[in-house]
Amino acid sequence: MIDVIRDKVKELLDSGEIKGFLGLVRKNGHIAPHLFQKGDDLGAMSLGDDKVAGDARYPLNKFLINLAKAYPEETFAVLVRGCDDRGLQTLYTWNQLNPKKVVPVGITCPQELADACECLKPFPAVITAGECAQPGTPRSVAAVDALVMSERFSYWMDEFVKCIKCYGCSNVCPMCFCNECTLKCDDLVKGGELPPEIPVFHHTRAMHMVGRCIDCGLCEEACPSNIPLRTLYKKVGSIMEEQFDFTTGAVRGQRSPLNKIDFAEGRK
Repeated sequence: MIDVIRDKVKELLDSGEIKGFLGLVRKNGHIAPHLFQKGDDLGAMSLGDDKVAGDARYPLNKFLINLAKAYPEETFAVLVRGCDDRGLQTLYTWNQLNPKKVVPVGITCPQELADACECLKPFPAVITAGECAQPGTPRSVAAVDALVMSERFSYWMDEFVKCIKCYGCSNVCPMCFCNECTLKCDDLVKGGELPPEIPVFHHTRAMHMVGRCIDCGLCEEACPSNIPLRTLYKKVGSIMEEQFDFTTGAVRGQRSPLNKIDFAEGRK
């Protein structure tokens, strides 16, 4: 798979179609985000892990937003998996990226990763390399929903109280692009309290992620307290699908029924 991606990136760079490719590099024994440009050593490129593509993951789309702001006239390619592709479609809808200036280079997730993420579409719309895995089996939300209401309430309160308010979940989230963060608004989340007011902090973020969460799971990976954030947002997503037949990033231009935005001015 990696050789196919390298060849594709080399082709895009050599043709001048893109200014750079935002992907992953293995350097000094670690995997990190890297902007490959013409003349760079593509041999150092990585897909996350030599055995399981996706073991080392970063919010590449979030970095892409910063690149697009700094170089609005340039076109960049970016490595995308299924969730990243949903993210791109959503970012296009929110006018955070110009689809004419983005070239997705799609890879599929291995079955192991699809199962671990319970991902219902573990591959992008346009696949550059890899074979499509089968959808993962949903189980985490069902396990919590199976609890009686009092047990479910206690479960989430016990998890939320672990929060140290590090903002890791929002900082790593590729869909957190607001100029003003609701989690730092004193009217909603009081500053200086540890743990933050329970459950206001996580309820506020969960509501803000309605129609935005692409189920990448980076928030849960970043959480030092191991709060099952992905399960929380999967639950929010399932409600949106059941009540409004809406899945984030499924259709470009389709807005969440609970969001109102002035697209002409780019305001929420």
